[in-house]
Amino acid sequence: MRIAMTGTTGMLGQVLCPLLSRHHDIQPLPIDRLDITSLEDTRWQIAQARPDWVVHVAAFTQVDEAETKPLEAYRINAVGTRNVAIAAQEAGAGVVYFSTDYVFNGRKKEPYREWDAPNPINHYGQSKLAGEIYVQTLCPKHLIIRTSWLFGPGGINFVEKILQRAAQNQRIQVVDDQRGSPTFTLDLADMTLKLLERGSQGIYHVTNLGSCTWHEFAREIVSRRNLETTVVPVNSSAFSAPAVRPEYSVLDNYMLKCEGIPLLPPWQDAVARYLRSTGDGPR
Repeated sequence: MRIAMTGTTGMLGQVLCPLLSRHHDIQPLPIDRLDITSLEDTRWQIAQARPDWVVHVAAFTQVDEAETKPLEAYRINAVGTRNVAIAAQEAGAGVVYFSTDYVFNGRKKEPYREWDAPNPINHYGQSKLAGEIYVQTLCPKHLIIRTSWLFGPGGINFVEKILQRAAQNQRIQVVDDQRGSPTFTLDLADMTLKLLERGSQGIYHVTNLGSCTWHEFAREIVSRRNLETTVVPVNSSAFSAPAVRPEYSVLDNYMLKCEGIPLLPPWQDAVARYLRSTGDGPR
């Protein structure tokens, strides 16, 4: 397949682009080459790439910053995705779009399936849902992958933040009233390749197995690193973050189950592999 790809320099893009390149003809469209907020530029660049698929990874991902800069979040996540969907459809290509657990409000209290009705409660989630709608309505050939709590090499992530804080403090506080599924970018990239090669279309939830709170996630990291830091559970109100987060945003990988596709490993296993890959695993 010939694949054009946006967002190649982000945390997911840095692992997904090399993986896809080993199997298919990749046309990278990094931010310094493609301005997705320009419909004219997006049309021209994607037409020149002549892709079978456009893997659209570029996104505004700063959840709290989206509350203070909502126009920027919608300009990139909604309008930018609309432009990619239009250009892909005109080029005869499909679109792979990465979305988020934050399209849900977190009130269900059991894992969300692909067809549950979205109802985001912050600007980030709303802007990503707008991107989903544009992809679905403007490009019939599409694959929407919702995922959550990403960590991996090549970017700022929760694992590294906890290790940095633990190195400086004997006692750290971490939120314990939000539950989701940590997801390793390498595992997500592998599943993306698998779904593309299967010709999958529609909406899929893709996360590592299991769920936890941010506090439980942090405790696992500290334990795997054999640190003596005490991780103290606190409520979200202790940090007064600009964006309200869903209390429960666990994604049920139900379409993968329905199709008999092997699920990703448990999130604890993913954390262990990530720490080993960075030299931060147990000695």
